[in-house]
Amino acid sequence: MSNILSTLLQSRDWLLADGATGTTLFNMGLQSGDAPELWNIDHPDRIHALYKGAVDAGSDLFLTNSFGGTAARLKLHDAQDRVFELNKAAAEIGRDVADATGRQVVVAGSVGPTGEIMAPMGALTHDLAVEMFHEQAEGLKAGGADVLWVETISAPEEYKAAAEAAALAQMPWCGTMSFDTAGRTMMGVTSAEMARMVERLAHPPLAYGANCGVGASDLLRTVLGFRAAGSERPVIAKGNAGIPKYVDGHIHYDGTPELMAQYAILARNAGATIIGGCCGTTPEHLSQMRRALETTPRAEAPSLDDITAAMGGFSSASDGTGDTASAPARERRGRRRARA
Repeated sequence: MSNILSTLLQSRDWLLADGATGTTLFNMGLQSGDAPELWNIDHPDRIHALYKGAVDAGSDLFLTNSFGGTAARLKLHDAQDRVFELNKAAAEIGRDVADATGRQVVVAGSVGPTGEIMAPMGALTHDLAVEMFHEQAEGLKAGGADVLWVETISAPEEYKAAAEAAALAQMPWCGTMSFDTAGRTMMGVTSAEMARMVERLAHPPLAYGANCGVGASDLLRTVLGFRAAGSERPVIAKGNAGIPKYVDGHIHYDGTPELMAQYAILARNAGATIIGGCCGTTPEHLSQMRRALETTPRAEAPSLDDITAAMGGFSSASDGTGDTASAPARERRGRRRARA
């Protein structure tokens, strides 16, 4: 299998990833509590539209609709015996979209956390986690995914299990963690610790980084933390489109396309190579992010004050590495608030 992502990383200064899967599918009619992966079989036209929306907006890479595609997650919907089928379908639809674009677009097989707690704190053993991730990886590989894309991981043990599964499947991969608790993942990992862990893996990712979390400001600070750790490996930044607000019975994100365009430039200047959006990020956001990246010259890495001035304050005073923010955490500026 050709490694399209490595080729693009060698020839491009930056790559635009996709936006939110869940936000788009909910707008298409997915109900809370439903398994999005079932739509790969039941509503392939909608998944095709999901992928094509990102590609048409300028994404060089998009994630498949397989975030909850492990047996552990599908078991919640009595679909644990359909892992290979659902993941293969997710990638096949993506392959069709990518091959029809006329340019190089990476199909990234999304692999989310199992939802289980790793031993010794929980019941999920390393071997079982590897088995589940490997099963999912084989389905995505069979469907034509170019790379595996492990995302929103909190525990280093789970990240390592996913790396081992990628090796068993003989697949290149990328992997992000979610830093949402005072600059750390839910299981306490800092940006510096992740950077060191990645370099020690027997089958390291092509790129690593952060996604989701509590806001674009915090994610940008985490990107600076990756670079401060000294790693030369390409960094991924996929921040949420603002802060979630509960309005009229629905969740809306307040980050405008203009704000996300600023975030994209700051992410690139901070050291990220693969830049996209997470929750709340729509094709409209992606289009403006692409335009900003194409037309704005690279500048020096932003300071913490630069980030808060442009994006709003941090959710905590520290990023977990011992450095404190030079600007206090504060509410986002009212003039930047808008529904995503």
